[in-house]
Amino acid sequence: MNLAPFQSPLAALNDLRAAARGSKDKVALAWEREDGNVCRFDVPLPSRIAPKALPEVRHLVERVAKFVLWGAGGWRLRIAGPDAIVRPVAKAYAKKGARAFDVGFFTDLYARPLVAEVVPLAKVPHTKERRVVVKNNTDGNRIGFDLGASDFKISALKRGRVVFSKEFPWDPRNQPDPEYHYQRLTAGLKEAAAALGGRVDAIGGSTAGTLVGKRLGPASLIRAVLERAPEKKAVARGLFERIEADWKVPFEVFNDGDVTALAGAIAMKRTGILGIAMGSSEAAGYIDPNGALTGRISELAFAPVDLNPAAARDEWSGDAGVGAMYFSQQATNHLAQCFGMKFPKDMKLPERLKAVQAAMERREEAALKVYLMVGRYLANAAAWYHEFYDFSNLMILGRVTSGFGGDILLQTARMGLEAISPTLAEKIDIFMPDEKARRLGQSVAAAQIPSLS
Repeated sequence: MNLAPFQSPLAALNDLRAAARGSKDKVALAWEREDGNVCRFDVPLPSRIAPKALPEVRHLVERVAKFVLWGAGGWRLRIAGPDAIVRPVAKAYAKKGARAFDVGFFTDLYARPLVAEVVPLAKVPHTKERRVVVKNNTDGNRIGFDLGASDFKISALKRGRVVFSKEFPWDPRNQPDPEYHYQRLTAGLKEAAAALGGRVDAIGGSTAGTLVGKRLGPASLIRAVLERAPEKKAVARGLFERIEADWKVPFEVFNDGDVTALAGAIAMKRTGILGIAMGSSEAAGYIDPNGALTGRISELAFAPVDLNPAAARDEWSGDAGVGAMYFSQQATNHLAQCFGMKFPKDMKLPERLKAVQAAMERREEAALKVYLMVGRYLANAAAWYHEFYDFSNLMILGRVTSGFGGDILLQTARMGLEAISPTLAEKIDIFMPDEKARRLGQSVAAAQIPSLS
């Protein structure tokens, strides 16, 4: 297995900016999502583009359009610019276009057809996003859960003090009956409730996948249900509403990426945080400099970070160069094999990660190369993500960041960002919370979200 050369989208964008200096030409694109919220991005263009350069420019614009979609969400794309660039991009977002997976995902998520339109520049709307400040609460008896693809964590808090924390193994991605998800989560909640003496005042949750309100959208957690038992889709998506009805207490659930960022805000007393959780996939969440959530879906697992069409492909979306293949168990598995590590064919990704981590503790060269490479990728991604998010803190956590390998990853990312952009390195603090907070921080943070008033 060979490792494809990394091609930085930020380097390509900066080259285009340099070539466009003095020109007023550009591609403007905006994705509209629920409630009229909009996220826009402009790509500057030189007044004349050489025919040989046109495919590269078009590819970059398409990658930007995809990034904005998976970063913010959306059901309607409006794009303006030269026809040779913008029409192929708009065409990609047809049912049978190159981005058919994206079209299906967001059509399903918003329950309305995804539309891509080429429009005059004046018709491209500007960014408009809601901002909701989330306060953490420590009163009463609280339970927090954090649902991942290989295990879920539950914590119980009594007046802000953690009295119970436990990880529960499960395999939701391969279970086509949503009753499995319900029964396993319920059993964990009951165990946490017992540690509180049976009195529960509030429950907060963190979950992998997308959410519309408290209903699950397309998510790896219920992928087997969606694919093998679609008649049970409504039951699977109503998991949290069912849990809420059972417990009859204040109940809130957020995307795990948002809770990652919230955990950083609580633990480190910071705002302007982009949180990245490197687990079974890449999860992300964002709290703006004013301490507010913006309503973006921040599904950066599917957002491009590498322009190379020959880069590793995500097995679900089929797309190359997206975040899931750089910041997750999938990524460490791919890199480990590229660097010569061997695994039994039936070994699951969590066990493969543990094998890489064990090799790292033994200071084996192949494992070291894995973490150095993830750190280099993260340095590039930090600068690239900053194009789309206003943040001064990049918090990373999740199983991939555990142990000695996580320390190497962090230091490599910091040094890499300094080499890419000393200005950004001065502005952005890449950090990890301590080991305990990395493993259980999201469930503890989630428990503090619901308000009792």
